[in-house]
Amino acid sequence: MDINYELYKVFYQVASSLSFSEASKKLFISQSAVSQSVKTLERKLGQPLFIRSTKKVQLSPAGQALLKHVEPAVHLLEKGETQLLDANTLGLGQLHIGASDTICRYFLVPYLKRFHEQFPDVPIKVTNATSLGCVDLLSQGRADLIIANYPNSRMDHTSINKAVATFQDVFIANPAYIDLPPQASLADIREYPLLMLERKSTTSEFLHSLFLQRQLELIPEVELNSNDFLIDLARIGLGIAFVPDYCLSDDGELKIICTSECIPRRQIVAAINPSLPLSPSAQEFLKLLPEAA
Repeated sequence: MDINYELYKVFYQVASSLSFSEASKKLFISQSAVSQSVKTLERKLGQPLFIRSTKKVQLSPAGQALLKHVEPAVHLLEKGETQLLDANTLGLGQLHIGASDTICRYFLVPYLKRFHEQFPDVPIKVTNATSLGCVDLLSQGRADLIIANYPNSRMDHTSINKAVATFQDVFIANPAYIDLPPQASLADIREYPLLMLERKSTTSEFLHSLFLQRQLELIPEVELNSNDFLIDLARIGLGIAFVPDYCLSDDGELKIICTSECIPRRQIVAAINPSLPLSPSAQEFLKLLPEAA
C-alpha cells in the first residue's frame, strides 16, 4: 500500500499527545492540516484510528495496534538522521545508553567518565529505565546499547554483546530487629516482612521464580523502584530486603542472611539491537567495558 510517510508522522504526533492542536504545534502545520492528514490515513487504511469527542481524543483499537508499529519506526528514522548529522559534525556522534538507576550508580559511572575523557566532544545521553524497560528502548531504536541485568524475560540472547559483570543477590536485615538463625531457609525468611523491587523489574522476576521453584508464595510487604531505599528501610528494621550485593557498603548495621538454598549468580550484560547498525560511539564505549570472568 502506497502511503506517504508524512501521514504516519502526523498520526504519531496526534497519538502521542492525544491532541490535534499539540500535534499541529510540534509539526508546525495548521490544526486543519493535521485533521485532514489523519482522515486521509484513515481512509487509506479503511478504519478509524481515533475516537473523537468534544472533550477528548482517544485511540481506537486499530489506532492502538498501529501505534505499536509506527512508534519504533519513527524513533529509528530519527536515530538514523541524528547519527548522520552528528557524524558530520562530531566525528563519532552521540552516545545513547539505556540503564537502570542501580546500574547507572554502581556500575556505569566510571566507564562514562573514561569515555568522556577520551571523547570530550561526544554528547552522552543516558535514559533511565528498569532492565526490562531498557529492552524496549533497544527494540524501538531509542538507545544505541543498554546495560541490563540478565536473565531478562524480554531479552533475546542474540542481542547480548558481552557480559560485563557478575553479582550475587542477597537478603539483608538489621540484626537488632530481625532474629534469624545463622543459615535460614526461604520459608524462614518469608515469615518476616519482605522488602523488594517492584514487579516490573528483573530482580523481582528472579525472586518470584526462586520462591515458585520451591512452591512458596511470595507476598512482599514493600515494593519500590529503588534499591537504595530498600536498604534504608532494612537498616531501620522494617523488614528483610533483597538487593544485589554490589549496592552494599560495609556500615556494620546490616547483615547478609545466609540461605540454606543456593541463590544463582546473575550477570550485568551489554546488549545491542543486532538488526540495526551500531553507531561508532557505541562501538568505542563497548571497548571500554570489561569481560566478566
